[in-house]
Amino acid sequence: MITASIISGLGMGSMYALLALGFHITFIVSRTVNFAQGSAMMVGAVLGYTFCITWGMPWLLAATLSLVLCALYGLAIERFLVRPFHSRGSEAWLMATVAGGLLMDNLVMFTFGKEPRRFTLEAVSHRLEIAGTGVDAMQLIIPLVVAVIVIALMLVRRYTRLGKVLGASVQNPAAARIMGIPVNRVVAVSFAVSTVFAGIAGLLIAPLVSVHSEMGTLFGLKAFAVAILGGIASANGVVMAGLLFGLAEALIIVYLGSTLSQILTFSLVIVCLALRPNGLFGTR
Repeated sequence: MITASIISGLGMGSMYALLALGFHITFIVSRTVNFAQGSAMMVGAVLGYTFCITWGMPWLLAATLSLVLCALYGLAIERFLVRPFHSRGSEAWLMATVAGGLLMDNLVMFTFGKEPRRFTLEAVSHRLEIAGTGVDAMQLIIPLVVAVIVIALMLVRRYTRLGKVLGASVQNPAAARIMGIPVNRVVAVSFAVSTVFAGIAGLLIAPLVSVHSEMGTLFGLKAFAVAILGGIASANGVVMAGLLFGLAEALIIVYLGSTLSQILTFSLVIVCLALRPNGLFGTR
């Protein structure tokens, strides 16, 4: 039981970390966050189901098309819901992104439907036995995929021109503009990357849960809690907080039941932030 809960917790925690990294990326680049991140996760899962199950596309092609559309969704959010307000010094982008996420949720509800659907993939639907405990293969795949993404993100930021452009835009946007760096384009790319991360999370979690129009709401809230808990400006902190949150949630479900899991996990977040206002791994 404990082994299964730890594996499940690492899987869910990795997924929370991936969603929270989307909040981290937009925050460090533009000091804004995309509160439609949960809906972007739902869009990735719904598109993957539609392309793969409904239309019969190969999974790899379906996933690629889903992530491309998620990226376009992120670009649209930045251009129409964030930039017009942020450029004028207004913080109305906060409610605009919330409204955009709700709009997308309802649009999917009217087109895709309200009924939850199972996204079954034969390649990852079998169970494995570890230490005498049966676990879904997807629960092992999720942490591996997220680890690859985190390592790739670190390498891009440290060794590529895009990473240097990103760092310059974060450190001093005005100087970056003088040097010819298109800061607005960098911000737009950060939103596209954040929604792609959310789309990947949706595709990874879809075989484990039911796909429906409201699936991203609670995941988005948990991911934002993880981002704040880890210190939203720290990528490593966000990842660690995601894993800790997932493990805590899984252990609470095992020992105290799913009814108390939301109450206790969010209570722990409040207590941790009361003791560490900048997050567990954040800096002042």
